[in-house]
Amino acid sequence: MTVEYKDYYKTLGVSRDAGQDEIQQAYRKLARKYHPDLNKAADAEQKFKDLNEAYEVLKDPEKRQKYDQLGARWKEGQDFRPPPGWEDTRFQYGPRPGTGTEGAFWGSDEIFSDFFSTLFGGGFQRAQGGAEGRGPFVRQQSGVDHEAALQISLEEAYRGGTKTITLTSQETGPDGTVSNRPRRFDVKIPKGILPGQKIRLAGQGGPGSGGGQPGDLFLKVDIQPHPRFRLQDRNLYTDLSLAPWEAALGTEVQVQTLDGSLTLKIPSGTQSGRKLRLKGKGMPNPKGAPGDLYVVAQIKVPRRLSKKEQELFQEMSKVSSFNPRAG
Repeated sequence: MTVEYKDYYKTLGVSRDAGQDEIQQAYRKLARKYHPDLNKAADAEQKFKDLNEAYEVLKDPEKRQKYDQLGARWKEGQDFRPPPGWEDTRFQYGPRPGTGTEGAFWGSDEIFSDFFSTLFGGGFQRAQGGAEGRGPFVRQQSGVDHEAALQISLEEAYRGGTKTITLTSQETGPDGTVSNRPRRFDVKIPKGILPGQKIRLAGQGGPGSGGGQPGDLFLKVDIQPHPRFRLQDRNLYTDLSLAPWEAALGTEVQVQTLDGSLTLKIPSGTQSGRKLRLKGKGMPNPKGAPGDLYVVAQIKVPRRLSKKEQELFQEMSKVSSFNPRAG
């Protein structure tokens, strides 16, 4: 069978190497623009269907890989005949096992295009009570995944736990009215999570259609700046102020960690900027060894000297052969 080729990347306005986030953002933007409840233009409904068909393929890595096998040589509007043996690996669409139900598409012209059915199968089923040759046709479709930012403290990331958050989502009513609805979630924060990692809340994304599974909500973690510690990968850094004599003679000081305080030995001759490593005192790692805590020496000098201190420093300057500017 020969059908008209459809360029799904062009439909969504993205390049063929676009990432999943870019594809999702493009779909959301265009879906809002052409949603039939919000756009009354004559071609809005068809464009909305085309967007959903394109997104149905490109959001799914398996379907996208299969579609990409056609290559970029096909042009929009060009007749397309699938390669020999293509039909042996078509996808089948029907009820999800155990659900026994699908959503209704009224009229056969509502089903995905012939091009889609040629590539991925056309296993749509007629709903019970539907007259032969007429609608309703039925198909399940999963909901769209959503993403939001989640700000947490360094301590929360270090220890893990549960955090209650409230997010506001926009919902479009049957009359096209858009309203804001607050949603409350108890989020389980994994111990040792890092900035940029995502927490998945299954089933909390966009609603599915026809009994399809809802999408997921992904919370992208952002760790707030800390007044004492700096985070790099799984390692933590903190500054430690030392008096000149402490750095020169060596000493023991109390150092604060995210687990509490401990005693750190400062070697004699410690230079400003030297990093003293506390192994395993960085961020936990659920899949391996934790990071380390690096204590960075910062040598401070007194702003004002007592008469006695001034005399001692003057005496030291006379007897010391140390030249800080020597090579």
